[in-house]
Amino acid sequence: MNKEKIKKFFERFWYLLWKDNSFKGWILSLVVIFVFIKFIFFPLLSLVTGTPLPLAIVESCSMYHSGNVLSDFNAWWERHNMKYTELNVSLQDFERFSFKNGFGKGDILFITGVNPAKIKIGDIIIFRGDTPNPVIHRVIGINNVNGTYFFSTEGDNNNGQLSFEKSINQNQVIGKASFRIVPFIGWAKLIFFESSKPAEERGLCSEN
Repeated sequence: MNKEKIKKFFERFWYLLWKDNSFKGWILSLVVIFVFIKFIFFPLLSLVTGTPLPLAIVESCSMYHSGNVLSDFNAWWERHNMKYTELNVSLQDFERFSFKNGFGKGDILFITGVNPAKIKIGDIIIFRGDTPNPVIHRVIGINNVNGTYFFSTEGDNNNGQLSFEKSINQNQVIGKASFRIVPFIGWAKLIFFESSKPAEERGLCSEN
C-alpha cells in the first residue's frame, strides 16, 4: 500500500469516525471508544495508580449513610456510635477518617495501589472476599503476623462483620479508595444487573 492509499484510508476513517452521522459512522465511533477505553485508557490508568482496578463502581449499600453526598455526619454518628465505641473508635477519630460520610450504591470511586504497611484504621480498602466481586469496606483492625498484614473491615451501614472480612490477608487487598469521582453515575451499568440480585439487595439504599 503506497503513501497515497494510506492517506486516503485514514482520511476516510477519520470522516467515518467524527463526521459521518450515519448508523455505520455511529457504530464505528462506539467501537473505537470501547477499544480505547478497554485497551489503552484502563491499562495506562492501572499502570499509573498501581492497581488492576483503578475505578470501582459501588454495588451495594454497605457503606451508605442517609443522604449519601448530603449526609449529616453528626446525626449518623448518633445512630451508629455504639458499634464504634466497642472498637475504641471515638467521634474525633471517625471525623478524621476518609469518607466519613460514606458512599452509596452507584457511586464511582478512584482506587490507588497501597503498601499494606501504610494502611490505617479508618481507611477504605477494596479487597477480594468470598463474593463474586471485590468488597469495599472500612478498616477497623490491623494485625501484623511475622511481617504479613491482616486486616479486619466492616461496612458503615452493616450491623456487624461478614465472616470473610475478619481476617483479610494483605494479598487480597486490591487497593485503597482515594476519593469519590462522581455519585450515582455507576447506576448506568448496575441497572442491567439489578434483576439478578436477591430482592433485598435491589434498588436504592436505605440506612440500617
